[in-house]
Amino acid sequence: MAKLWFKFQRYFRRKPVRFFTFLALYLTAGSLVFLHSGFVGQPAVSENQANPAATGGLAEGAELPFLGDMHLGRGFRDTGEASSIARRYGPWFKGKDGNERAKLGDYGGAWSRALKGRVVREKEEERAKYIGCYLDDTQSRALRGVSFFDYKKMTIFRCQDNCAERGYLYAGLEFGAECYCGHKIQAANVSEAECDMECKGERGSVCGGANHLSVYRLQLAQESARRYGSAVFRGCFRRPDNLSLALPMTAAMLNMSVDKCVDFCTEKEYPLAALAGNACHCGFPTTRFPLHDREDEQLCAQKCSAEEFESCGTPSYFIVYQTQVQDNRCMDRRFLPGKSKQLIALASFPGAGNTWARHLIELATGFYTGSYYFDGSLYNKGFKGERDHWRSGRTICIKTHESGQKEIEAFDAAILLIRNPYKALMAEFNRKYGGHIGFAAHAHWKGKEWPEFVRNYAPWWATHTLDWLKFGKKVLVVHFEDLKQDLFVQLGRMVSLLGVAVREDRLLCVESQKDGNFKRSGLRKLEYDPYTADMQKTISAYIKMVDTALKGRNLTGVPDDYYPR
Repeated sequence: MAKLWFKFQRYFRRKPVRFFTFLALYLTAGSLVFLHSGFVGQPAVSENQANPAATGGLAEGAELPFLGDMHLGRGFRDTGEASSIARRYGPWFKGKDGNERAKLGDYGGAWSRALKGRVVREKEEERAKYIGCYLDDTQSRALRGVSFFDYKKMTIFRCQDNCAERGYLYAGLEFGAECYCGHKIQAANVSEAECDMECKGERGSVCGGANHLSVYRLQLAQESARRYGSAVFRGCFRRPDNLSLALPMTAAMLNMSVDKCVDFCTEKEYPLAALAGNACHCGFPTTRFPLHDREDEQLCAQKCSAEEFESCGTPSYFIVYQTQVQDNRCMDRRFLPGKSKQLIALASFPGAGNTWARHLIELATGFYTGSYYFDGSLYNKGFKGERDHWRSGRTICIKTHESGQKEIEAFDAAILLIRNPYKALMAEFNRKYGGHIGFAAHAHWKGKEWPEFVRNYAPWWATHTLDWLKFGKKVLVVHFEDLKQDLFVQLGRMVSLLGVAVREDRLLCVESQKDGNFKRSGLRKLEYDPYTADMQKTISAYIKMVDTALKGRNLTGVPDDYYPR
């Protein structure tokens, strides 16, 4: 054995190139074996883990779902018959013999699944109402808004949530895996027996059938979220007193439709399109037409002459849509012309909407905001004050999450932004593990990261507010929820503290540009409550603590929706 080893050693000593070649091959082979074991050696997954929806878990998993072709235009873009067939009759639609099923006759227990689906529908009543099974034609869709597909994890909730997020009135599911959204149903109602396919990500629930939709009418959180294609529905409003000044561009349209008026105002580069019977008016939100006093929509319920299902308003009451034209009256931003004499903090707990508040302040004042930190992604998105030192004096206010006495006393005044801790904790957890507009993975929510995060961050939510109330020199408290609900008034309060005189027209412009670039889409919302009973008990105690502290300083307590859970 020793002689063999000696010969082997002498062979490679004479030919060092062979030695290094052999070594490289050995390392390469070892790497390949390691990688292969990583793919094939996955731990076994139980049935409940494989289908979290069955146990109340997250139905969509850690990976982003396949969204297929997302169509965001006013009409449904047909991708062609060939691609439609390929999409519909994929591997999941084949029998054991590999042949494509032209009919659904071999789907056993269809009526049983339909009955189970009805039980689920009753639970869905709070956010949507099931209205029936409808025929769907690939050449002329029943719902012609956004569509997306997920052939592994589609659920009723996901479809409803996607459509509601975009402001649509109806959500329809088809083939167990396809979701369609729309403002009106352009098809006939048919027998419930036609909708007999189980949802791919939700056992026992029905998600339409072959060329048939299970349709739900959505209960939108805000009517203003409604859309018609790319245009945002703003509501029904009384005709302004001086129409020519309030809405300077007007055109008569005999065959009026929402499409025609929105397209006309978009072409003329106006952000508002107002439909008044057979007249289309375009303009900007101004003090003459602020869009704050909405009327009952029935006053505008005159049908369009060229569109059966949409209202086009009357000469006295206008239906108003916001077009995709950007209102540039509030888009100019710059650094302060001279060094500021005071440092004003924009203080908040992480996840409380600080970045959004900065966006609003910059639009309202025309000046950049600064930061106690540096975030390159925010700088690249247009927050140019991000690179300045927080004491530079060139920015209108300074973002900070600090809560120590020394850090707080470094500022001369502060806007303290407070948000519901349940929402703030989830938002910060998503940011920490998914980025500013991303989402934490399923593994993070179900693993040890989430309980540990709540244990560490929940007390900070309370102490952050208590410290600023105790050590802050001049503190303006703004609740995130109030800012969302009444942006015009709350932003006016914030701008007043900053010492900047702002015209009302500019604040109205901010209202129409309020979302900014850091709004999560909602496509990956959790389908279950991640807070355990113990977590809720702990957080409720912190909420009461903050509420007491606010009221003790003659301030408004926390909003009612903070608790109970």
